[in-house]
This record gives sequence, C-alpha cells and structure tokens, in this order.
Amino acid sequence: MVPKDRFIQETRACLTAKLPEGFYERVDEGSIKLVKSQNFNFCEDGIFIEGKAESIKTELVVLCTGFRGADKVRDMFMSPFFKKCITGSDNESLCQLYREMIHPRIPQMAVVGFAESISHVQTAEMMSRWLAELLDGNIKIPSIKEMEKSIAEWDKYLKPSPSYGKRLCLLGYNIWFNDRLCKDMGWNPKRKKNAFAELFEPYGPLDYAQS
Repeated sequence: MVPKDRFIQETRACLTAKLPEGFYERVDEGSIKLVKSQNFNFCEDGIFIEGKAESIKTELVVLCTGFRGADKVRDMFMSPFFKKCITGSDNESLCQLYREMIHPRIPQMAVVGFAESISHVQTAEMMSRWLAELLDGNIKIPSIKEMEKSIAEWDKYLKPSPSYGKRLCLLGYNIWFNDRLCKDMGWNPKRKKNAFAELFEPYGPLDYAQS
C-alpha cells in the first residue's frame, strides 16, 4: 500500500488527498480494512480476496480501481483518426485540450474534470461554468492553429509537473487557470473586494461566485 513515488512527486502530480478526520484511527481499530488485490469476488457476508483463505465480512466495499481518463475518451471513437487525436499514435501522449476542455481537432466535444488540481470540485465547477458560457454563445473558441498555440504555451509551465494517466496537474497554477477562464467569460479576474484582500487573502470557491 506504500506509494511508489516520493511525497513531493505525489503532491506535484495531484495524487495526494486530505483524509476524513479519524480515518487512520478507524484503520487501526479494524473498522476500515485496506486491501490491495488484482481479483476479488463478492459473497453473502462480504468479499473474497485473491490469496486470502477466508472472506472479509463487511457491509460496505469501496473499489479504488484507478481511472485512465484519456483511454476512456479515446475509446468513445471508432475512427482511428479521432483516437490518434486523443492519445497520439503511441497511445501514450498527453491529451492536448484547449482550456483543458476542448480538443482543437474535435471542437464539438468537451471534457470537464480531465485536469487535476488541488480542489477538483472547484476546478470542475469553473470548467462547467465556462462551458455553459460557450454553449450560450458568449465565448468563441479560436482557430485550430490558435488553440494549439495556446496549448503549447501552457505546456511550458505544466510539463515540469508529473502527469498521471495522461492528465495534467494544475497544482500551483489554479489561480492563473481560473483567471484565464474569467477573462474568457468577461469576468474581472480580480475577485476580491479591495486591493488589500487581493494581495493578502487566499482565494476560495466563493470568490468565483458569479457577480
């Protein structure tokens, strides 16, 4: 169960999470069991784990199976051309999305929540708001060439952060990313009420409530 990468690498790749209060205490007392296995089967009173002689009696099972987002998006398409657009010819390339949502070659498709961040819910909500403005006709996406240029500019800053499952980690760039979305939507990116707050107060989800 020990992560393969160091803590700093995990953090920069958005692979860390804040656990609920009392989580480790419940693990110690046995009310939460952490089990790593490739195969399992459900039974009447719980679950059988591969390699275990007896079943684990439980009322609730949480399956942490991982998620390869780019593969899910790629497999939506039958066309080899569109599959290649998503993950490249080697199936390993980082999925290139304008504003982390729109593929330049497939502008009719939008992906929300593909990029990781320190607050997934807030980032997904900002993306959803941006997408709603796009669908309402209040945002016009640029040409393919301009979108690809914008993606390349973002890559200069985001590439140093490790990627996981062909997704980008916006950790450290959240405010910058939100500023860009605000400008696209015609909002003032400076969301605080005064200059002092803008300089010294941390940003939070409520700062991005629609004016």
